[in-house]
Formats: sequence, C-alpha cells, structure tokens
Amino acid sequence: MQGRLDRTFFRRDVLEVAPGLLGKLLVMNDKSRGKAVYTITEIEAYRGGDDMACHASKGRTGRTEVMFGDGGHVYMYLIYGMYWMLNVVTSIEEVPQAVLIRALLEVSGPGRLTRLIGVDRSYNGEDLVTSPRIGIYESADGSIPSHTAGPRIGIDYAGEPWKSMPWRYVMNL
Repeated sequence: MQGRLDRTFFRRDVLEVAPGLLGKLLVMNDKSRGKAVYTITEIEAYRGGDDMACHASKGRTGRTEVMFGDGGHVYMYLIYGMYWMLNVVTSIEEVPQAVLIRALLEVSGPGRLTRLIGVDRSYNGEDLVTSPRIGIYESADGSIPSHTAGPRIGIDYAGEPWKSMPWRYVMNL
C-alpha cells in the first residue's frame, strides 16, 4: 500500500478527483473490527450548487454544511431512513462538491457498502487526511485504472441535463 492521499488531491474539481479515486484503497481502522482495506471501483460526482442532483443545489443547510468545507472530509447522509451514503468532499471551502462511493471490489451498492465497512452518521465530517478511523491511499502503482463513464443512478428528479451527465465512473474489472 502506497501513501495516504493528502489535502492537495481532494482540493481539485470533483470531475478530476472522481475518476482519480478509482482503484484507490479505502482503509478502515475500527477498534472492534480491526484494520480492513478495500478497493474503490465505482463512484459518482456531484458538482455543487448548479448541479440539480447535488444536495448543495438546495443551499447550505445543517445536512450539507460539511460539503461547503475543505476537500478531504467525509459527507454522510441517510436515504430511505435506513442506508448511510459515504461521500468524499472535494474542491475548496465554499465550493460544495462531493463524490459518492458506490462500490468496492468486495461489494456493489452504496448501502451495502456502508454496512460492510461499518460507517454511519458518526463519520460525517471526518478528515480523510488525518483520521485514525478512515483514510484513502494510493494503489500499488498510483495510476488511474481503465474505466467507463455514464449517467448517475437514481437522480431522475434532477431533470435534464443533470440526470444524463456522464459523471458515474466504473472501473473496468
């Protein structure tokens, strides 16, 4: 395992960070579960206030506050009252962007993913650069693997052009 991603990696536009997360290693350190390493294989980009599929398009709220902070923090939210979604905040302060981690090599689906790795609301705002509980590391060779891009899933409510933006990236396995 190579080095942990630093703040500079996350302080870029979400459309640069998102495909760059493919193949990276999500490392969890839990007192009761121990250390676990997972490979990120699918993500979706959400690009701030103008992106009608992004939570920040509704403005700054208690829920979205972490998205308006510095890149490299965790943004967690609950859907359907039962599934936590793990997101990585990107860009700089006051530019709310985030990447939803949709799948790992070990599991597909963002709800199943968070259950597998054991994250919940307590991770909201966690700093991926310094946290002892969660971090993202370079893959063995540090390259961006071959991948495909397509529309994001489950955002028909956003309308066009947002529901058709090719901002979902899937690593070719």
